[in-house]
Amino acid sequence: MAITKQFLKSKPVCKVTFLVPAEDVSGAKAVNVVGEFNDWDASATALKKQKDGTFKGTVELTTGKEYQFRYLLDSTNWANDTEADKYVLNGISADENSVVVV
Repeated sequence: MAITKQFLKSKPVCKVTFLVPAEDVSGAKAVNVVGEFNDWDASATALKKQKDGTFKGTVELTTGKEYQFRYLLDSTNWANDTEADKYVLNGISADENSVVVV
């Protein structure tokens, strides 16, 4: 998994691209990135499947903040990003959420 960040000079925004490789989706047909930036709405940010089987999507986030998120595979299985900036307990279960710092 990978996260890339592109900071804009013209405004306090960072374009964050989330990439989930084909080998990490366990054959999933749909992958969504769900987090604080979309109010944990499971259907708000669908990643687009690429020709090579990876899933990719970009979100604009306000800089100077940290955002918790996770990936939702086929609306049933949760996964963290292995290259997140850090991880925090989610407060609901013993699971952790990924965190991206912009």
